Amino acid sequence: MSDVTVILNGYKRKEQLNEQLEAIRNQSVGVDSVMLWYNYPGDDDLVNHDIMAEIPTAFSNINLGVWARFAYALNAETKYVCIFDDDTIPGSRWIENCLDTMKTHRGLLATVGAMYTIPAPANRNSSYFEHYIRFGWNHNNVNVQEVDWTGHSWFFEREWLSVFWRELPDPKYATCGEDMHFSYMLQKYLDLKSYIPPHPPDDKEMWGSLRGSEYGGVHSLWTEGPKNQRQIVNEFFNEQRNNGWRLIMDSGVK
Repeated sequence: MSDVTVILNGYKRKEQLNEQLEAIRNQSVGVDSVMLWYNYPGDDDLVNHDIMAEIPTAFSNINLGVWARFAYALNAETKYVCIFDDDTIPGSRWIENCLDTMKTHRGLLATVGAMYTIPAPANRNSSYFEHYIRFGWNHNNVNVQEVDWTGHSWFFEREWLSVFWRELPDPKYATCGEDMHFSYMLQKYLDLKSYIPPHPPDDKEMWGSLRGSEYGGVHSLWTEGPKNQRQIVNEFFNEQRNNGWRLIMDSGVK
C-alpha cells in the first residue's frame, strides 16, 4: 500500500461524502485507511449515518471548527496523512501525485495555495484577501509550485502533527487559520516549505480537487461563520506575520 491515511471531514455536505469516499477508493495508488471526522451540522437529517457505519468515525455533537480534524489525524498509523475539506473531490491520481512530489519537494502539499506579491513592510497589516496569486486546481501550475500557505487537501508526514500543535490556536479562530498556521509552524520549527504539486490543465486526474468551484462556499464553515469572518481571518494572518511568519516575497527584501 501507499502508507497513507486519508481523513475526511463531515459537516453539511452529506452526499459529497459518498462522492469523496468513492474518489479515494478509485485512486491509482491505494490508501491504507480512510477515517472520518464529523462536526455536528445542527440537524440530524444532514448527518450521513451510512458512511459513519462504513469507516472509522469520530463524531462531535458540537461544531469544533476546522482545527479538530488535525487532532483526530494523530490516530493515523501511516507515514503520510491526507486531510480533505468536505467540498474537495480528488482526481484518481492525486495521492500518486503527492507521493511523487514528496520525493523531490519534501514539505506540506495541497491542492490550492497562495503566494503573496507585494513587499513585506507594506503587507504587515494589509488584507489577507489581497495581493496574492493562487495556484492549484483553480489556477493551474504545470510544475511543482512553492506557495506561502496551502488548503483544501493537505498531504504531509504524520510526525509533523506534533509541530502543528506545538503552538495552540486562540479559540476565536475556530473556523479559520489552520491552513496558514500549518505552513508557518513547519517553516518555523522544521524549515520546511509549502508546495502545490503539478495541476496540469490537460490531466485533471492529477488534481486534488475536481469540483471545488461547484461545491465550495455553500454550507461551509466559512459562509456560516460570524459576519465579521473576513476581519477575523485578517487578524489571524497579521498575527502570524508579526510573530515571524516569512512569506516567499520576504526573501527579496533587505
